Amino acid sequence: MAEESIIRIPPHHYIHVLDQNSNVTRVEVGPQTYIRQDNERVVFPPAKMVMVPPRHYCAVRNPVVRAPGAGVQFDASGQALLRHADLEIRLSQPPFPLYPGEEIQQGITALQVVLPDTALHLKALLDFEDDQGEKFVAGDEFLFEGPGTYIPRTEVEVVEISQATVIRHNQAIRLRARKECTDREGTRRVTGEEWLVKRVGAYLPGVFEEVVDIVDAFVLTEKRALHLRATKTFRDPQDTVRRTGEEWLVTLAQSEAYIPDVYEEVVGVVDITTLSSRQYCVVCDPVGPDGKPQLGQEKVIKGEKSFFLQPGESLKEGIQDIYILSDDEGLLLRALSKLEDSDEDGRELLRKPGDRWLIRGPLEYVPPAEVEVLERRRATPLGENEGIYVRDIKTGKVRAVIGHTYMLTEDEELWEKDLPPKVEALLSSGWDPVADRSGAPPRGGEEPPRDKTQVVSYRVPHNAAVQVYDYRERQPRVVLGPELVLLGPDEQFTVLSLSGGRPKTPHSRRSLCLLLGPDFCTDIVTIETADHARLQLQLAYNWHFEVPSPPDPPALSRLFSVPDFVGDTCKALASRIRGAVASVSFDDFHKNSNRIICSAVFGFDTELQVRSCRRFPQNGLVVSSVDIQSVEPVDQRTRDALQRSVQLAIEITTNSQEAAARHEAERLEQEARGRLERQKILDQAEAERARKELLELEALSAAVESAGAARAEAQSKAEAARIAGEAAVEQAKLKAEAATIETESELARLGRAREQELRFARAQGEQEAARAQLLAEVEVQKFQRVTEAIGPETLRDIALAGPELQVKLLKGLGLQSALITDGSSPVNLFSTAGGLLGILPRPPPGPHA
Repeated sequence: MAEESIIRIPPHHYIHVLDQNSNVTRVEVGPQTYIRQDNERVVFPPAKMVMVPPRHYCAVRNPVVRAPGAGVQFDASGQALLRHADLEIRLSQPPFPLYPGEEIQQGITALQVVLPDTALHLKALLDFEDDQGEKFVAGDEFLFEGPGTYIPRTEVEVVEISQATVIRHNQAIRLRARKECTDREGTRRVTGEEWLVKRVGAYLPGVFEEVVDIVDAFVLTEKRALHLRATKTFRDPQDTVRRTGEEWLVTLAQSEAYIPDVYEEVVGVVDITTLSSRQYCVVCDPVGPDGKPQLGQEKVIKGEKSFFLQPGESLKEGIQDIYILSDDEGLLLRALSKLEDSDEDGRELLRKPGDRWLIRGPLEYVPPAEVEVLERRRATPLGENEGIYVRDIKTGKVRAVIGHTYMLTEDEELWEKDLPPKVEALLSSGWDPVADRSGAPPRGGEEPPRDKTQVVSYRVPHNAAVQVYDYRERQPRVVLGPELVLLGPDEQFTVLSLSGGRPKTPHSRRSLCLLLGPDFCTDIVTIETADHARLQLQLAYNWHFEVPSPPDPPALSRLFSVPDFVGDTCKALASRIRGAVASVSFDDFHKNSNRIICSAVFGFDTELQVRSCRRFPQNGLVVSSVDIQSVEPVDQRTRDALQRSVQLAIEITTNSQEAAARHEAERLEQEARGRLERQKILDQAEAERARKELLELEALSAAVESAGAARAEAQSKAEAARIAGEAAVEQAKLKAEAATIETESELARLGRAREQELRFARAQGEQEAARAQLLAEVEVQKFQRVTEAIGPETLRDIALAGPELQVKLLKGLGLQSALITDGSSPVNLFSTAGGLLGILPRPPPGPHA
């Protein structure tokens, strides 16, 4: 293209031509045929001009300098002047070429349409003045609000697109000022200040406003209130000054839906406190009439009532029920401060702080704020053998109340009686000392704990004794059974620790009662004869206690003088037996063991006869007999030999029994096998007989099946032909009936259609006649009204206006009549004017008629 001399430039195209002599590039615009000179060079082939369609724009870098009304400016050499490093926005215009040095910075771009409730956040890059004459300084920020089309400028950049925030009912938006500004309501705002906008609808924040949050309203009801706290001193919408940290409630009486202000902090939602007619509550730190909390005070509110707790108030122990006391109930009260009260008789009393008193039912009682309820007491019903321990808190004296219903006074309290752990275990175990005397000792721990305020009771079984010691009087007392023992406040049981087991082991059993017998105890004693044969004896002693009659307290106390009478008795008797056996040989002992042991236990009387019993004077115990239950050698070898002989005899007996059982089993097995073989033969014969019958039945079944199949096939074909014929006849009948029905229905339809058409035509004619009649009436009425409105005089004047006008015209011209014609038609000129106007002239008077 650079070497061609003739260049054809189409319309709306251009080229750049470089003059190599002056080194200046100029623009040639089509349509034209350009002849290139020898000193010229075409920079590029013909290019399309830049076409900016409507509502579009482009950005050109290094634009040419244009003078107002003079176009593009050139320097002395003919080179177009450029604004270097500048940018120009070109809107819709005729196609234009790019001069040398110009560049398209931004291609053809549609203008940005700003929708309603939308704005462009703009920032000025250079100082400029807009079309309305408003001046902007570099760094200024402003909004272009829709609806509208934004035309860009080189001095302005688009920071962001701002969307309007929709504020619904019971909503508000929280705004913050990024810079000192004036909001849309004309209020001056400082940097960082926050405020609420509650107007329902779309809100477009200002250029220096930012949306912090959307605040929803709290819906308040009769049962809910809003607890607020001021974060800064301000004046609320009710024109009340709120100090920093001040708290208050907003209820339904003030607003149905409340939106907290920017300086209000929602502490929480407070539910209403409702008291029934049988409830009350104590409010701590109540709010006074001045709205300030009365710290340290309390207020009693009785039902029925509903209220909200004010900030700072709290319920002491929540909602409480009114004390409803019956005849056997009472309340123990204590005064916290001075108050005036009345007793049960109605006398006025002055209660001092710390006073205690008891009120009894029946009544309903609500304690005032100056009174503290220490305890709700109920009268304790006591049977004849039941009681409680009562302690006087002023004197400290403890007493037992037994056998009648009793309510503690204001100076009394229940006293807990502590017992030793061993006694507690024996009382709570439920162990019967008579029925369970030979069983295992009791084990406590799983039984419910004892009520320590109840009088301790113990049932002494029959033929037993219990010793109780009074530590205050320092006197014991013995109770013989059957009897119920009730312990006083200073009394304790005497616990017996007895030996048990074989041989006897000390402190194996503990008991509260002493069985008086008769009973027995068993012991194992190891003895050695004179010839050093060691034997082990198992002996049983029958014993009982001698109880004086009538009972004498000193004599009864002697029963408990030996704590372990079982162990001491067994030891004493075993010592006497070992001494007696040590002086005799094994053969003598084997032959006369009973006599030797009885004489050692009971001793001899003055007549050298064995006594019938042995008495222990210390506690009145009497051993009446001795039973030798077993005698076993202590030597292990002797015991092993005896055991081997016993095992051998057992083995021989066992083997003989096994052989007899084995022989009997073999015999029974042979008999069972024979019966089984015989049964197998019988079963095979029966199976062959059944098989023969089965084959005969199968043959008979096959013959019957073939005959039945042929007969069934013939019958089915005949039946099918019959059914087909009947179906064809029935089908023809149905088709005829269907045709008849269709014809009748079509005739009925046509009849109904013609009837409807006649009815429609008749109704249409009637409507047309009615309409014509109504129109005629309207025209008549219209003509009558027009005639009445114009009047008869006016009508006469209208009718005469034309002829009178003609007469006046002719009189003005001095003519009787006139006629204008083309001369081709004969015209009667006599009385022409009168003929034309329809008025015959009057004959003149006189002779000229």
